Amino acid sequence: MSGAHGSPGPVTADDVQEAVRSAVAALRGAEVADWDAKAGSLDWSCWETVEHLADDLFAYAAQLGPRDAPSDTEVPFVWRAERPGAPANVIFADRTAGPAGLARVLEACGALLTAMVRTAPAGVRSHHVFGASDPEGFAAMGVVETLVHLHDVAEGLGVPWEPDPALCDRVLARLFPDAPDAPDAPDAPDAPAGPDRWATLLWATGRGEIPGHARLTRWRWYGAPRGER
Repeated sequence: MSGAHGSPGPVTADDVQEAVRSAVAALRGAEVADWDAKAGSLDWSCWETVEHLADDLFAYAAQLGPRDAPSDTEVPFVWRAERPGAPANVIFADRTAGPAGLARVLEACGALLTAMVRTAPAGVRSHHVFGASDPEGFAAMGVVETLVHLHDVAEGLGVPWEPDPALCDRVLARLFPDAPDAPDAPDAPDAPAGPDRWATLLWATGRGEIPGHARLTRWRWYGAPRGER
């Protein structure tokens, strides 16, 4: 929702591209960090979390790929975890390639999702556990995964990460219809939503508190297009 600012607009392939490019730039500033450190509040290492993020972007692209998009299941790749408690992925980075190689894997998977969102017909609907979704929905999911998992990784690596609040506003409107609205901005009624939209996105994904709303212990998004929920 977008409160006094009106509709924040759709989430696009360009948004996926920009979110991933920003994430890659942040990671390339942390190549000498401890990549085995825990990623924020997750039980995964920073390396594992970036692999999981790359895998998410790949999987979302794959859901949009078949001519008859799957309506009730994922495309049947084989997922595996490299240790108990680690994320189950299709995508893994060659550890000998180092953090630069890991960043390249992330960038490549982001490019796959960007391309599929850009080229898939708007009428496509494909399975996701949180609701069959369209290309815009998968774009929004990819952006959310990128923004919040970079938050996790940035905490573990000790690097700054502050995404565009207007982008946060767009994905909140698309996937989190029950999130609190952006506040009024009487001095700049046509300005994009303020920085609190990033805090709201962290709250919506169980990663923090915002005024009047305790930290969530369970959360989900709604992938179905507007009007089909």
